[in-house]
Amino acid sequence: MKSTLRDLAETLLLTAVIFLLVRAVVQNFKVEGRSMEPTLQDGQYLLVNKALYWHLDSSLLNTVFPGIVADRSSVEDGAVYMFGEPRRGEIVVFRFPRDPSRDFIKRVIAVPGDLVEIRRGQVYVNNRFVVEAYINENGTYSWGPERIQTGRYFVLGDNRNNSSDSHVWGPVPRDNIIGKAWLSYWPVDQLGVLSDSAFATAPFVP
Repeated sequence: MKSTLRDLAETLLLTAVIFLLVRAVVQNFKVEGRSMEPTLQDGQYLLVNKALYWHLDSSLLNTVFPGIVADRSSVEDGAVYMFGEPRRGEIVVFRFPRDPSRDFIKRVIAVPGDLVEIRRGQVYVNNRFVVEAYINENGTYSWGPERIQTGRYFVLGDNRNNSSDSHVWGPVPRDNIIGKAWLSYWPVDQLGVLSDSAFATAPFVP
């Protein structure tokens, strides 16, 4: 009897540990609204990769492991990214800056240091026009030009005229970003890994 109870306790503990580890790495997300159409649809279910943007405070890391920051290729505003910081074109889930209890999903258009301008709906990054194959139509608004501050990311919805995003409330703080939209699993006909390939050929200055 004692052996059975012990086995049960160990199984429950192991299950809890696995659950917590999974929660730390991935998060379920439901797309609500039309702001990311045509790429993502209202009601679509995704898995978010939270581990991809894990980062540590560089000053703390230097205290514990002196000199390690100098060997890291991805250091930004006092943060050392384990696997890399958010990149242009990636679709990210983040806590809405004006109400952190709400999670939003948008596409990263510009990263820290970039100069962004929207001219009658056409997007320019570092004074170069961005060819965006993933949108159906350009927005009808203008914005900027503005240099994106350190630790901030400029994001837009793919449905430009039906999206509350950085052109309305400004860039997203780094610490608000939860992770990268990684896998679509519902509806079944949308099953698959989300691709950034449409953005990879955009004429950006590195």
